[in-house]
Amino acid sequence: MTTLRTDPFPAVLQLLHAAAERDDDHDIGPLPPDATAAERADALAPIYMPVSDAGGALLYSLVRASRPQTVVEFGTSYGISTLYLAAAVRDNGEGRIVTTELSATKVAAARQNFADAGVADLIEVLPGDALETLTAVTGPVGLVLLDGWKDLYLPVLHLLEPHLAPGALVIADDTSFASVQPYLDHIRDPANGYVSTAFPVEDGMEVSCRS
Repeated sequence: MTTLRTDPFPAVLQLLHAAAERDDDHDIGPLPPDATAAERADALAPIYMPVSDAGGALLYSLVRASRPQTVVEFGTSYGISTLYLAAAVRDNGEGRIVTTELSATKVAAARQNFADAGVADLIEVLPGDALETLTAVTGPVGLVLLDGWKDLYLPVLHLLEPHLAPGALVIADDTSFASVQPYLDHIRDPANGYVSTAFPVEDGMEVSCRS
């Protein structure tokens, strides 16, 4: 039995996926063009923006296979993707997760979800702007999940690169979004030190290995 199939974990995950299916019911409306990152995060607080079941299974498998000592996630939201990461860390028997989220509403909800699922002891949640909170991360970082604001994928990667272990995996979600293209251009250029592969999972995932 894996953590994914051991109570109370699957029940919590099922409830979160069910709630996320109602994302389209929320009419957020257009945000002011000069809205700050914090204002955007507050406006989008009702939206789960989850990783898919298939994407979560891929994350679980990659963590199990690579056995990273430190996993860093950019974009906690309500913690669905974090739970898949934590299940793998639990089943590996070693490691920790550092995740960051700007919305105070989501930070509180995610922490409760982690406690309900029985994996809170594996996860450190950093509230605030990722470009500030992630400066406190120390290496070696064995796996990174980029799943926050798409235009920040590349700045966050640059911030974490000095702490990446040789062979570290960097996973980007929602790579079909146009705003992810600058990141993809960088990560797919061999001169930048990665071997990268696209996975056809939901809105797309890019899995890249630091050489």
